[in-house]
Parts: sequence; C-alpha cells; structure tokens
Amino acid sequence: MNLRCPGGNDASRTFNRSKNVVPSSGLCSRCLESCRGNCEVFKSSFRGREVIYPGPFGEITAGADKDYPVDYSHLNIQGYAEGAKGLPGGVEAGPDTATFPSVNTETSYGWDKKVKMRIPIFTGALGSTEIARKNWEHFAVGAAISGVTLVCGENVCGIDPKLELDSKGKVTSAPDMDRRIDMYKRFHEGYGEILVQMNVEDTRLGVAEYVIKKHKLDTIELKWGQGAKCIGGEIKVNSLDRAKELKKRGYIVTPDPCTQTSQAAFKSGAIKEFERHSRLGFVSYDGFMDEIKRLRKIGFKRITLKTGAYSMVELAQAIRFSSEAKIDLLTIDGAPGGTGMSPWRMMQEWGIPTFFLQSLAYEFCEKLARKKMRVPDIAIAGGFALEDHVFKVISMGAPYVKAVCMGRALMIPGFVGKNIGAWIKEGKLPPNIAEFGMKPEEIFVCYDELKEKYGNGIKDIPLGAVGIYTFTQRIKVGLQQLMAGSRNFTLDTISRRDIMALTEEAARISGIAYVMDAYRKEAEAVLDGK
Repeated sequence: MNLRCPGGNDASRTFNRSKNVVPSSGLCSRCLESCRGNCEVFKSSFRGREVIYPGPFGEITAGADKDYPVDYSHLNIQGYAEGAKGLPGGVEAGPDTATFPSVNTETSYGWDKKVKMRIPIFTGALGSTEIARKNWEHFAVGAAISGVTLVCGENVCGIDPKLELDSKGKVTSAPDMDRRIDMYKRFHEGYGEILVQMNVEDTRLGVAEYVIKKHKLDTIELKWGQGAKCIGGEIKVNSLDRAKELKKRGYIVTPDPCTQTSQAAFKSGAIKEFERHSRLGFVSYDGFMDEIKRLRKIGFKRITLKTGAYSMVELAQAIRFSSEAKIDLLTIDGAPGGTGMSPWRMMQEWGIPTFFLQSLAYEFCEKLARKKMRVPDIAIAGGFALEDHVFKVISMGAPYVKAVCMGRALMIPGFVGKNIGAWIKEGKLPPNIAEFGMKPEEIFVCYDELKEKYGNGIKDIPLGAVGIYTFTQRIKVGLQQLMAGSRNFTLDTISRRDIMALTEEAARISGIAYVMDAYRKEAEAVLDGK
C-alpha cells in the first residue's frame, strides 16, 4: 500500500530529481539549491496556479493514482458447480441450456417509466470540456449503437460561442447542444437514452426548458457533484475575448480577464489561459423538492441525480431525498474519479473512495428498505473499466445497484477508433495495430457485424464509435462469462453472496463475507453428511 505524497507525476508533468522522496511532503529528501527541477514545488515557483491541473489541458484525461487501503481488488467472485438462476421460465438447467452466451446482460432503471440498456454501463458526464466537444460524434454514436445511456454534462450551453439568450438571460439557441442531442438520437435504437446534466449556471440559463421544448427529452439530471472534485466544473480558455465573454455570461473566471493587470500579463505571455469555474451548489430538502416539482411540471418524465464523494451526511441526503422525490436514477460517484479538468491534488486527496462510499450507500439503502421506503435505482461511478468491476459493483450493491457509470474507460475506445481512422488515411498505422490488417474491417473485430446490420449506413458511423461498440461487446461477453460461472443468467439474480472479501478489513468495511467464512456453514454440513 502506497499512501505517500508524490512531488512529481506524469499528469502534472513534474518529477522528483532524487530517488528518495519524503513520504509526507513529496519533496526530495535532499533538496539542492542549484537544482534544475522539475518537482511540483519547483515548477509551481514560476508557473503557479497552472500546475494545479493535469495537462496539457483539453487534450488529456487524467486519473488519480493514489493507492487506497481497500478497493475492489480486495473482492473476488464466487464460482459454483451447480445451479442456474435466471434461466427463462420452463427451461431446465443443464450443460446444454446454461451456456454463457445465453446470459442476459440487460438492465433497466427508472421509478415508473423504465429505461432499458443492453449492458449495465453508461458514460460519465461528457460536458463542456474541449475533449468532449471535439470527440462528441464518436462518443454519441458509439453509446447509441451500443444501447447504453449517454450523459451530456454540465455547461454545454453556457460555453457555446453561438449561444443566444433572451432579454431575461435564458437560452433561445444553443447550436452545440442541438448537435449533441441530434447526433445521439439519429442512431438511438430504443436502448439507453441521452440525458442532459444541470448545475447552478445551467439552471439559471434555462437549459431544462430549452432541451425539453426543442428536443422533447424525457430525462434531465441534477448534479450535486462528482468523485474528482468538490467544486464546480471548470475549463480553460486561451483567448482574452472568450474569457471576458464567459464572465459576462455569469461564470467565475480567474484570473479576472477584465482587470488591466490580467490583460497586461496575457499580452506579455505570462498568463496563457484563463479558468472558467461553475459555482458551488447548495443543497436543502425544500429547495431540492421544489426543483423536482418544477422540472416535472415542465414535462420531464424522468429526473436523475448525480452526486459526488461528499461526507456521509450528503450521501444520506442523496439517498433519502431521491427516495422521497421518486428520482429515477441516483449515480453515486466516489473518489478519486478520472477527468481532465479537475485539480490534481484534489483528485488525489479529496472525498470518500468508491469502495467505502458504496459500502455506506448499501448500509443506508438497507435502512430505508427496513422502513418500507422504496430505494431509488442506483449506479456507482469512480474508477471502473472492465467486466469484473461491473460484476463486483452490482454484486456488492445488490439489489439496489443497476449499473456502473464509466468515465475514461468509455472515452478511450473513442480516441483509439478515431486515431486508427486518421492513421489509416496517413499510412502511419503503428505496428501493434497493423499486425491485424490495414483496413477497418480487418482491424475491428466487430466491424463486419456492424456492416451487416447497417449496410451502407456503416459509412456514417465514425471509427471512434466502432471502437466504443467493440469495447462494450468485450464488456458484455466478459460479464456473461463471469455471470455464468457464478450461475447467474440475469443481472437481478446476482447477490452479495456471489463475491467474497479477501481481507478482513475489506469484509469489515463492506459487510461481504470474508473468504474463510463464506459458505462455511454449508461446507461443514456437506462434511457432516447433512
């Protein structure tokens, strides 16, 4: 277990000169007056606030690499030699019927009007970051053809250069939001949905009213926070005029682009970019319930909530308020989170880690259930990438957790597919890709499957979307195998007994049986001939 404080990291493009680092401070154990760098303190001495963020900003995603005391690797999945839960009615379990390809990975969420997804994953919020904007077609089409929900994150309208507002400061035209919604809807096949996320600024701009009036969206998502940070979303802009425009729209922009000092520093090149920040939200029971009523009155069929790695109190509020308000999906996002727009040290050191947060969430859900209150459908986010993560999260949170929210893991295939397309055109395919072929149909294992389904329409599907679809199929098949091994042929048959804790600490925190105790009574009964 490594809990030391590093003084250098690839994310911030800093490094320690010495091989020996003081664990508590991250500084080299021997700091030379003549050092040429480049630890975090060294670089911060001349670039200051810039070093707070991973970079280059807008071109990368970054995931905190702090090694927490307990995480999901401390769980293993149980396997059984008999039984088959969840087979269709009338089907007798046996070697010819209980095959892993017959496992059903579909899930659904919603209080009343359910949304189905082909696999129990969906995207994290892809909002106002440049990396989300320029890759949107890959993310949107990929999510749509994969049959999963796509979350259009906060501030998309607010940063649109072509945004038009009425005399009351409300959105009347937001071309980038229009593009994003239309792109997903064009390929939507009845599984998943696109939902738009709102923070303080989005609410003030009237984003909810705009997207339901123009696009007739069924769902809107309120945002309390996320696992990567406890402050509002931010982006960076490298234009003085753009920074002034965003401040005029009501955003917090630092340093203040309207001061002569900032303008002079920008002109000289000392300041190369400005930060646009959202405001902190403030949660109260009455305010939350009033907002839910307002959004339902506007016409939304479903309302979801995204909350972050706050204290136990906010977690309890999120679950209790969501129950009373009949929220359709509560996404709980644990630390550290992965993003390209969060302060690096905040990602490392703030918030309750996902394993601990999910353990608390389960405990709180059980308390509400014992009170005969309906527990909202829940999704867990915060550092997941592969099928074993999905199984463990659903098992640990059964029966309340319906899906896993993935951030970077669903973005990476979009980047890969997009880049493969560019490399093919340039004739610069890397050897590790070229070994499979030189054409998309040779490289992507799912390409012919999509071509058969869409025919000539395959030309309208960007290769980044093909990458996302290919990745989701890997998740599906891998999940089918794990589920079959644990004799679960539908997601709703997975229980907390289908995983075991490998350490006593993980067992104590999660309530999952320790490996040396799991099924011991049943095993002893077998040995006793009972």
